[in-house]
Amino acid sequence: MKLFKLPENKPQVPKDTPRNYFIYGETMSGKSYLANEFPNPIVLNTDGNAEANSVPSIQLLNDKDKSGRITNSVIKQLGEILLALQTQEHSYETVVIDVIDDVIEMIKIAVCDELTPPGKPRLKSLSEIPYGKGYDFFNQAITELVIDLKALPMNVIYISRQISEYDDNGNATKDKPSLKDKYVNLINGNSDLMIHTEKIGNNYNREVDRKRKTYYADQVDDKAILKILSTIRGAVEPPRKQQETTKPVTKPKKQETVEVSNNEDELF
Repeated sequence: MKLFKLPENKPQVPKDTPRNYFIYGETMSGKSYLANEFPNPIVLNTDGNAEANSVPSIQLLNDKDKSGRITNSVIKQLGEILLALQTQEHSYETVVIDVIDDVIEMIKIAVCDELTPPGKPRLKSLSEIPYGKGYDFFNQAITELVIDLKALPMNVIYISRQISEYDDNGNATKDKPSLKDKYVNLINGNSDLMIHTEKIGNNYNREVDRKRKTYYADQVDDKAILKILSTIRGAVEPPRKQQETTKPVTKPKKQETVEVSNNEDELF
């Protein structure tokens, strides 16, 4: 039996590469393009054109029979995909959820279908399911998805659409993900960087909206990721200067002489 070995008691250079990302922006703002720059991605797609992607993609959907009842739910499909990514040999390094807004809605529909009594019309809302069971089932499915994705030894990218908040005069005051805040908090709480993409004229802007911590270039050990982060404003800071291991020698101060008057009146 091999004994557990403690690490050596010596300073280490931190290795700190962000692996979980939440990207949001308007249509055609470069969200998917940025995600596809990450190494060896596989895209879990919801827009119905998985075959049109330039990278390997899987179409997410709730399969239905002729009566409209779900025969294979997106919850089951996601479970099978995540199990395959965990247990099968593959060369994928990044999994992209494009878009998470649709995935959440599909899970909601699947839960309503699953909990509809036999022979009854499919329920339309979680609130129609008694005793709060619908909300419990739904929240559990969403939370498990986020936790299971984070547990993968891969880069994980969530893509969301964008909405704008307006003031009383109809002027846009703030851009934010189209997800409800409670889902943004769940996903962003399990992400390292929230990134906003924007197209301004012919230029594409990428900027960090929120981050879990500050990342430094000399501590990001995955150079492929570092190259991508360098294109995103605010994603990574320059290398931190090595602190001096020896204290600087301080020169002794020249002793100052103070003249004291013998006239006592000058002291008061």
